[in-house]
Amino acid sequence: MTPNKLLLITGVSSGFGRALAQQALADGHRVVGTVRNAQAAEAFAAMCPARAHARILDVTQFDAIDGVVADIEANVGTVDVLVNNAGYGHEGILEESPLSDMRRQFDVNVFGPVAMMKAVLPFMRARRRGHIVNITSMGGYITMPGIAYYCGSKFALEGISDTLAREVRPFGIAVTAIAPGSFRTDWAGRSMQRSARSIADYDALFDPVRKAREAKSGKQPGDPAKAARAILAVIEADAPPTHLLLGSDALQLVRGKLADLGRDLDAWEEVSVSTDG
Repeated sequence: MTPNKLLLITGVSSGFGRALAQQALADGHRVVGTVRNAQAAEAFAAMCPARAHARILDVTQFDAIDGVVADIEANVGTVDVLVNNAGYGHEGILEESPLSDMRRQFDVNVFGPVAMMKAVLPFMRARRRGHIVNITSMGGYITMPGIAYYCGSKFALEGISDTLAREVRPFGIAVTAIAPGSFRTDWAGRSMQRSARSIADYDALFDPVRKAREAKSGKQPGDPAKAARAILAVIEADAPPTHLLLGSDALQLVRGKLADLGRDLDAWEEVSVSTDG
């Protein structure tokens, strides 16, 4: 990537956002990182006083996003790359989980990123260049019991990313949805929101899944620092992909899902085509 590009990364206090910001700064780029409070803003700016710029922003504060982006464009520089990283995981059996939990999950994981994209697009479109990177998840391709709201939000962001890529490609703007597998972040630990259990019928199915996830937290195969380097390689590419999986587990599980889908398509092909005419 050409030195001195400006990356706007949401959620730089931990996880992928923190690792990506650190690597981008180490490579000589400028980073505007969004955080949730003044203490986090001071800590981020201290990482590299000349090139790390913090903005206090909750991505669910939809009415504030346009103003924050306009301020960055006017007072920091032109945003070359938006990385929608802020998000969290929700765990809970669908029947047990209140709709309010789903609304919060989609506000953070879908509506927030969309609001950020809508804020940067007028500037990128006017310049006829830019790159939007959306951090999704292998949960945007595969599912497992107990994370229906999370997977739903990531499926949505994958689909939105794919559609947007087709809409803005004529303006020189690239869109990449990056779907990590299991990485050593706070996703399954401190950041995970859990709905209360209430229906014993699901115990046999879900209790082992929850225990396994808790046991693996902090021991996942993925290294966030290596993910950061991979993301920067995508940003550097002349022809970046629209979709990219990160992690051997994501690759294996998504390939398995696609193979299962192919078998279903073949098995029910006659019924599928019977509705024509």
